[in-house]
Amino acid sequence: MTLIPQQARGALLASPWPRACAALVAGAVPALAFPAPSLWWLAWVALVPWLVLVRSARTGRRAAVEGWLGGTGFLLVVHHWLLPSLHVFILVLAALLGLLWAPWGLLVHRLLGGAPGAGRVVVALFVVPAGWLVVELVRSWEYLGGPWGLLGASQWQVSPALRVASVGGVWLVGFLIVAVNTGLAALVSVPRAARAAALVGVLVCAAVIGGVWGWAPVPEYAGTVRVAVVQPGVVDGAGSVQRRFDRQAELTRQLAGQRVDLVVWGESSIGQDLGSRPDLRDRLVALSRAVGADLLVNVDARRSDRPGIFKSSVLIGPDGPTGDRYDKMRLVPFGEYVPFRSVLGWATSVGKAAVEDRRRGDEPVVMRLPDARGRGLRVGPLVCFESAFPDMSRRLTRDGAQLLVAQSATSTFQHSWAPQQHASLAALRAAETWRPMVHATLTGVSTVADPRGRTVGEPLGRDRSAAAVYDVPLARGTSPYVRTGDWALYGSVAIVVLLCAVEAIRPAVRAVRRSAARSR
Repeated sequence: MTLIPQQARGALLASPWPRACAALVAGAVPALAFPAPSLWWLAWVALVPWLVLVRSARTGRRAAVEGWLGGTGFLLVVHHWLLPSLHVFILVLAALLGLLWAPWGLLVHRLLGGAPGAGRVVVALFVVPAGWLVVELVRSWEYLGGPWGLLGASQWQVSPALRVASVGGVWLVGFLIVAVNTGLAALVSVPRAARAAALVGVLVCAAVIGGVWGWAPVPEYAGTVRVAVVQPGVVDGAGSVQRRFDRQAELTRQLAGQRVDLVVWGESSIGQDLGSRPDLRDRLVALSRAVGADLLVNVDARRSDRPGIFKSSVLIGPDGPTGDRYDKMRLVPFGEYVPFRSVLGWATSVGKAAVEDRRRGDEPVVMRLPDARGRGLRVGPLVCFESAFPDMSRRLTRDGAQLLVAQSATSTFQHSWAPQQHASLAALRAAETWRPMVHATLTGVSTVADPRGRTVGEPLGRDRSAAAVYDVPLARGTSPYVRTGDWALYGSVAIVVLLCAVEAIRPAVRAVRRSAARSR
């Protein structure tokens, strides 16, 4: 086979179109670290091809374009399961949000481009990860899609990474991942004289992870609570709302005599407002009495006491609704509302975007309920998409929640990566807060994570229609992340701001030096 001549290979790599395609593919590679592929180890090297490509760009402008294209490729693969709902609009959204990586590409080129010395490589080991986290911060804004697919979340099943998350949240995990990738990219592409600095940087990251894993505090065990998750499975066709309710009631009745403390139904498990349907309310109360535990259900309906449609977690006891109610605060863009509907309302005609916007709740709620052994259990509910937001579970923990519960429904994306991706977030939130988390869905995957982020029992997969009981470990104490907050994130913002300030004053400093030299 005739090999491609070196000059031809060089021309191919210099051509903008092959480089553009390479950037799209390179940006998409890190998405394979998330479920369902779950190639978690890939995250630690997946950015290297993209970094090497961007640093080799001939100009800063070209590097920014390749940063944008790589970000677009990453978002397309991470959110590919939205294609049936948004159709071609997913391409528009990915391209728009991918622009956030254009400045990051420019940053990579500025620090690693050309023939950087050891000093520039050291700076890059701090600034390139910091720039990545700033991108994640901006795109995590709920109106831009929220923090789905944060790079650190790919490590949800890795014990050392979960311990790191308990110290600095998912942000610190992401910072270290990008730092390692930056060091490896420098090792394979920068001049030999600067490679020692890159190697030292990679080793320091490994030492930080090992040190945190070995010496960071761990939660203190504080007994167990028995939680039942009711997953009805896929219920389609005419009358599906009522048939789903009946199936959930049937599964719940099977829990009688099992001494459970709480029964959790998934998101949108009830399709009518309980204030206008006393028959449904009475059936739930009867179920609570039969099981001997409170039911945490989720109502997706137009309220009888307030205008609009809400998604609400409602606690039902043996004497009726307890009065504890949480209305979902952070809604799924296009799925539950259309942002800037006057401009983007056309999305409803090309996909399954919300025809009518859901209403938002006002504040988080910690519910208190007695368990079967006479203690008071404090539960912090989240609804679906909200489990992706680290600040929400942290706020509930600071407000006294002992157990976090996420009620979810991903049946629209049943045969995609979405259910596994969503379920994996329970481990991150549990590890960050030292509070166990129950992730209950209508159609799977339902799972439970202990205060260290480890999976409890067997998850309910997408092929199951069942009620499962979990002995969930509780913990006392406050994790470093809950105490100190998003210090890794804000530190990254400070690093980027400092770099921008230095770059802004650099020309003035050079001019002063030249003037001083001429005066001498």
